[in-house]
Amino acid sequence: MGCTPYCSGMDTTRNDQVRLYADLISEVKALGLLERRVGWYAGRLALLLGAFLATFGVVFALGSSWWQIAIAPVFGILFTQTAFLSHDSAHKQVFASGKANEWAARLIGNLIVGLGYGWWQGKHSKHHANPNKIGKDGDIATGALMFVPEDFEDTGGLKGWIRAHQGWLFFPMLTLEGVNLHFESLKVLFDGSRPSRRRLELALLSIRLIGFPVIVFSAMGWGVGAVFLVVQSVVFGLYMGASFAPNHKGMPIVPKDVRVNFFERQVRTSRNVRGGRAMDWAMGGLNLQIEHHLFPSMPSASLRQARPLVRRYCLENDIPYTEAGLVESYGIVIKYLNRVGMGYADPFECPFVAAYR
Repeated sequence: MGCTPYCSGMDTTRNDQVRLYADLISEVKALGLLERRVGWYAGRLALLLGAFLATFGVVFALGSSWWQIAIAPVFGILFTQTAFLSHDSAHKQVFASGKANEWAARLIGNLIVGLGYGWWQGKHSKHHANPNKIGKDGDIATGALMFVPEDFEDTGGLKGWIRAHQGWLFFPMLTLEGVNLHFESLKVLFDGSRPSRRRLELALLSIRLIGFPVIVFSAMGWGVGAVFLVVQSVVFGLYMGASFAPNHKGMPIVPKDVRVNFFERQVRTSRNVRGGRAMDWAMGGLNLQIEHHLFPSMPSASLRQARPLVRRYCLENDIPYTEAGLVESYGIVIKYLNRVGMGYADPFECPFVAAYR
């Protein structure tokens, strides 16, 4: 199912969907899928820390050799995998204690990855509450890219050309996403929003964002070290962006004045990526985006077990359950962005639009 319309209206009063979600939750709880899996997460963290130590060992063994550039992508991958772990902690998936999850997410995200917990939590919480809703979900706000057809303006010139081809430019732009994520994490600490533990977060981010380059330059020298950091940042940005892009881009956009019940809001605006356990590992469970949005505190290792239940409930209640292959999903995202950038009012025509108009 690859249905990806611009949604201009939805039925918002169907109380049967509230019952549907309550029934689904009951089945999920009965199967124990919401229970914490601390041991699994501890093993995951231990593997990551071991991989970091081994990779640092190779870095110091190679010294100023240009072979270091082959190691740079490994750090990009490790930082992204660690970001997935921080994401799960922020969603309270790891520990029963909210405070323990918060501290784990803050320490892992700030100190290891260089992503601010305060920035991420505020932004991501709004996204989960109102995915793809205009004015509520910052992930679809117009910036370097335009995601909402209503925001289109015929500017012409270079800007117009970039917007018309923004889909093709999407992945090249992700090469800068690593730098952008670090910048946004720092910016929120100084913009007046004052996230909790601002000074602590600033200290942790400083240790990571200054300390890692210092280690790199100490081991490799300035020339090799500079190239190493660029490559690592490019891989980190691409990997992070490529993991999050398929989840909602090109799925229904909910207008500002439309209210949608929780179950349909989460299912209709999310897309899963097909694949087995290897895909779960590669995307940190974000490939099971529908289940993650329905059960944000469910450990990512349990999402695959919830998938058959959710599919059955959607089939029985005539609610689209959207899945696509990884490459297919990227194609959908690129096509959608290009059509929005060229001013199409409805980036994709789909029977789902007619059903709710």
